[in-house]
Amino acid sequence: MTHIPTVRRVFGDGPFAEIGEPALAVVDDCSRLVAVGGDLGRLQWGGSATADSKWTGYRIGVYEREGLRCRHVVRSRYPVRSLAFHPELPLLAVGTGSYDGGYSFEGELLLIHLDTGSVVSALKYLREVLSLEWLSQVALRLVLAPCDDWDNPHAREQGHTAVVVRTDWSAVVEGAVGAEEVTAPAAPTVRRELTGEARRVVSDLATAAGKRWSLRRRVWAVEGLADGRVLAALDGVLAESWLPSGERQWAVEEEEDGRQLVLSSDGTSVWVNGEHRSSWSGRRWETPAPRIARIATDTGQVLETLSPDVFAVLVAGADRMVLRPLGDRRKRPARLTLFDLDGPVPGAEVGPFDVFNHPFTVRRASRPYALVGTDPAKAHRDKWVTALGADGTLRRLFPHSWVPEEHHFGGAAVELGQSLVCAGTVHDSYGLQPGGAYVIRRSLSGAVQWEYRTDHPATALDTDEDTVYVADNSGALVALDADNGSLQWRMDLEVDGTPTVALSLAAVARGHVLAGTVDGRVLEYSVGR
Repeated sequence: MTHIPTVRRVFGDGPFAEIGEPALAVVDDCSRLVAVGGDLGRLQWGGSATADSKWTGYRIGVYEREGLRCRHVVRSRYPVRSLAFHPELPLLAVGTGSYDGGYSFEGELLLIHLDTGSVVSALKYLREVLSLEWLSQVALRLVLAPCDDWDNPHAREQGHTAVVVRTDWSAVVEGAVGAEEVTAPAAPTVRRELTGEARRVVSDLATAAGKRWSLRRRVWAVEGLADGRVLAALDGVLAESWLPSGERQWAVEEEEDGRQLVLSSDGTSVWVNGEHRSSWSGRRWETPAPRIARIATDTGQVLETLSPDVFAVLVAGADRMVLRPLGDRRKRPARLTLFDLDGPVPGAEVGPFDVFNHPFTVRRASRPYALVGTDPAKAHRDKWVTALGADGTLRRLFPHSWVPEEHHFGGAAVELGQSLVCAGTVHDSYGLQPGGAYVIRRSLSGAVQWEYRTDHPATALDTDEDTVYVADNSGALVALDADNGSLQWRMDLEVDGTPTVALSLAAVARGHVLAGTVDGRVLEYSVGR
């Protein structure tokens, strides 16, 4: 293919978009650079977690102070704890880490070469680096968390301070700092929460540059309207509308995070599924009941609201919308609750839902589809692709797994003619394996028409009938021939030269694809014909 996909428009752009929620920000007066550590969030919500496999949302961004142009974006396995520019060399030291949830405090000492963007992980063994400071050109002081909390109830209040010396820090290679160099007695250490200060710093820097900073993350759903407007649902915004000019027309900004969009057939309204963020009550994590709203696309007015007693995913097909409750495996089978234009109607019984086995949001569906296990007590096994009939009964179409020795998780899907194109991953007790992510086209009787395997799980897919577009959590966007599944082209998504990842896709006018990103932007691509 000679045509290279290009970005036509970017909606929702802004300074420091690349790093998500800022956790730490440092300004270096000598180099006139700014370093920001942040978190884009996980690729998981109550309706799906398949794309979260081997994902990390932690980022370090390096920006020019004048104009705030992004020079480098670096992925981190762990949250950023500390940042320090070298006093002379073009080098940024980054301390990262977290508790693994059961035993160890793990992390890294990253050295980012500011002239090239290359990264070195300097510690030989994983250790959480709580803070760091350059004492001179050759000496770097580190405060590390204890290795673990085994038989140490005070581990979270302690740190080990060590000074590591190198004559040339730019020459340090992977794993060069051994355990003996960071061995030191434990002492009381205060762990500071710097998110509030980081927000203030990036906001002030944006204002000084004549810009406005606001937190935007994870565009979970995106749709295009016939008049060129763009709808999006994202963290902190139940739904929003963008004009072709790039101006935001309206937004419903609520405590809920927007998760799903279901457009009416005439495009005048859209159903939006929202998910409240959990909060700590002092005894346990609590999540308020969800809200599902129908919003006028012209004005952003909330026309009606549903308040189901349980968390649910929207399942749409033609002019029909179904609520599938996210049931508990310990309870009796949940029921699908149907909503037609004239109100609720009886539904069909399905088994419990879990975020790995049962996600199955089908775009362009002619009827509602669902993944349902044959045994409610073991709903993750022997799953079938089912279709909801006009009478409210579920009809089994074909078994979800097509390879007997593999267990397949669910994911995004799209109806294409008399077939379904489905994405997901293959379960492995050691985690996602190479080639363990799939996109497959199957007839409605289950016959495999083609299969595409890759190393990274799909975050979203859509089709324009000739081409199937697939985004994955590595940041790739691929185009597959709809007839035979052959790869037409592949590209790494970027905005102004910095990488991003698409979390949602919508093929709109011929040759145009919308991509909602993990960093809160919506990209419109011209993909050619």
